[in-house]
Amino acid sequence: MEKVRRRYRFAVVGYVVMPEHVHLLFGEPERGDPSVVMKVLKQSFARRLLTGRRAAADPRQSSLWDTALTEGHVWQHRFYDFVVLTEKKRIEKLRYMHRNPVVRGLVLAPGQWLWGSYRHYATGEKGPVLVNETQKAELRVRKIA
Repeated sequence: MEKVRRRYRFAVVGYVVMPEHVHLLFGEPERGDPSVVMKVLKQSFARRLLTGRRAAADPRQSSLWDTALTEGHVWQHRFYDFVVLTEKKRIEKLRYMHRNPVVRGLVLAPGQWLWGSYRHYATGEKGPVLVNETQKAELRVRKIA
């Protein structure tokens, strides 16, 4: 997600990666559009995950990704976009996203879910994806020899 954030230059407000879908609240990308961002994000993650899991699959071990391995896909087929215009709605969406792993019974509290931005907001912990930092989303230009 961080590589895609940098490539398309957008600010991530919040995220939660679930076994078959992702919640992503982000600003308008400087490159592309939200559909392109979601397509690239989902495809690149799925390719890496499926390739790695197939190579290391152990039938004796349970995994959140077993269905993805057997069906050959990871994510739900489409995404739903929603334009957030107010601070109240931003908070509502973040709460919904961060509580999703709890509602699904994957953890007892939002802070236990490692694949989301909850701890950024609760404790200031820096995770693998920069949250609310647009200045870090820079285009790197390769020097031509």
